[in-house]
Amino acid sequence: MRRSEIRGHLLDTALRLFNLHGYQATGIDLLIAEAGVAKTTLYRHFETKEELILAALGRRDEESRAKMRIFVEQRADDPYERLLATFDFLEASVRDKQFRGCIFMSAAGEHKEAVDPVFRAALMHKRLVLAYFEELAHAARFAEPKCVAETINLLHEGATAVAQMTRTGEPVRQSKRMAENLLAQEVRAPSEPQGRSAGTVPHAKTSNAG
Repeated sequence: MRRSEIRGHLLDTALRLFNLHGYQATGIDLLIAEAGVAKTTLYRHFETKEELILAALGRRDEESRAKMRIFVEQRADDPYERLLATFDFLEASVRDKQFRGCIFMSAAGEHKEAVDPVFRAALMHKRLVLAYFEELAHAARFAEPKCVAETINLLHEGATAVAQMTRTGEPVRQSKRMAENLLAQEVRAPSEPQGRSAGTVPHAKTSNAG
């Protein structure tokens, strides 16, 4: 394998093992055995275990947020419906046979100090997801998009935690129904006037797609 392929293989292996066993319990010897590489190869790519964890979390962060955005944009055009579609994405995630809970929450739980780089990486992921919810809430013309985003985020986090125990998608479906009820009570700005020029619609859609 080429150098980039080896790095990707190591990250994929690390993410699988971290998900199964946790961060502290996944030792270097287990990692290199599962990856089928020499220890020198591992250290050529990652000088420390912390560096490996941070790279693995960075990879999962980018992949998971990109997948959510693509899923949501394919599922719905209306920003309001896209907010609700985030729960459909979450349900698909928790129904995956590899699901063992949120790896970012696990990372923060095993690296509890707020100054720990791993804790900070997990926190950054959560902030970026929250920012995406706020982006959708803005596009849906909610009067208080930040509040709406925080509500959606809490419902996501709670559903994920319960689904980790039940290993079913029902907690997510319940959270989606709660979101529908709560969003129906939120104030939204009036729709754009019918006589707007044709050029404004593509501009709004581009802004929403990020």
